[in-house]
Amino acid sequence: MSGLKKYFIISAVLLVLYLVAQYFKPKATNWAPSYLTEDKIPFGTYILHQRIKDVFPDVKIQKSKHPIYNTIKESPATGVNYLIIASKVKADKLDYKELIKFIERGNHVFIAAFGADHELLKGLKLTISSDFGINNKNKTTINFKNPSLKADKNYNFDRGISRQYFSKIDTAKATVLGTNDSGKANFIQYNFGKGSLFILPNPQLFTNYSLLKPAGSDYVSKALSYLPKGKYLIWDEHFTRPSTVDTSPLRLVFKYDQLRWAYLLSLFGLLAFVLFEIKRRQRVIPVISRPTNTSVEFVKTVGRVYYQQRNNKDIAQKKVNYFLEYIRNKYRMRTLNLDEEFKLHLSRVSGASAETVNQLSITISKLQNLQVWSDDDLIALNKTIEQFYKEDQ
Repeated sequence: MSGLKKYFIISAVLLVLYLVAQYFKPKATNWAPSYLTEDKIPFGTYILHQRIKDVFPDVKIQKSKHPIYNTIKESPATGVNYLIIASKVKADKLDYKELIKFIERGNHVFIAAFGADHELLKGLKLTISSDFGINNKNKTTINFKNPSLKADKNYNFDRGISRQYFSKIDTAKATVLGTNDSGKANFIQYNFGKGSLFILPNPQLFTNYSLLKPAGSDYVSKALSYLPKGKYLIWDEHFTRPSTVDTSPLRLVFKYDQLRWAYLLSLFGLLAFVLFEIKRRQRVIPVISRPTNTSVEFVKTVGRVYYQQRNNKDIAQKKVNYFLEYIRNKYRMRTLNLDEEFKLHLSRVSGASAETVNQLSITISKLQNLQVWSDDDLIALNKTIEQFYKEDQ
């Protein structure tokens, strides 16, 4: 059996064993506070949604996923109870103003949330606090102020689901409906026009975990009894249901721990295999030297040939031919006869001085008459042509 096949077999066996262990592993309790009506986890609101008509028998329930402003605009004018159960209520200035107008028309709003945006708390002059860690208490008991609703013994809840309270309220407008064992208000009412606003800072009292106990169901039913028997109940889901939908192809894989870990284990195995194979089979990369500049070598070679032959006249003839070709291409002039008319026209169109043009003409004519050119003659010709190029620019 080859090493590669043995690697795949061992990886497959380990993966199967892991998946079997994950499948039979006891599922852990999800304590995340979702407040969703379909969630049966401890902090979902499945029971409340199923039993809400025990408190409001003939009410028509309407769920809303829109912000407060949009929900109110789309709701009936009067006879509406608006229920919000969430971790935090986000309301801007426009939402707050529309909410107050909605209540003044004769509607009622019940908010159960740990916190709210500054605009809402500022408008109601509220401050929400918690007594976690105070006096090392494990539990906080609560009760109603109304003698007809007040229980003989305070309601006692564990897991800290009743520890939120209002450390500051507007006593001129707010009516205290319930307090904790420290005398701090934890359930208040505001009256605006024909309607009311009820605020309770402990939303987990309305979840499955609380309602499965007699004390929890009794407390919630009494708290909701403050709402009148309206025709409509708007159940807000804007603050609890995610507003974006996961469209990832791997959303199902990452939804379950078993599939997620199997996916990650597969990726790790594939990465280990690739790294192992690269290390064993990658061939040596050859070292390639940088290409040399052959143009420079060519110029040096040609220069050495001309220098060894010492044929100055041939070099001078080539320079003159190149210069006359330059004149023909740039100024469209004929160069067969370098007479006075040619020199005068060349000086005018090129901008070169008449002295430089005249010296060029003399040097070029000298090339035709001399059979042997000295080094000084060749240097003089080169200087005269370079001077013309400078003045021509």
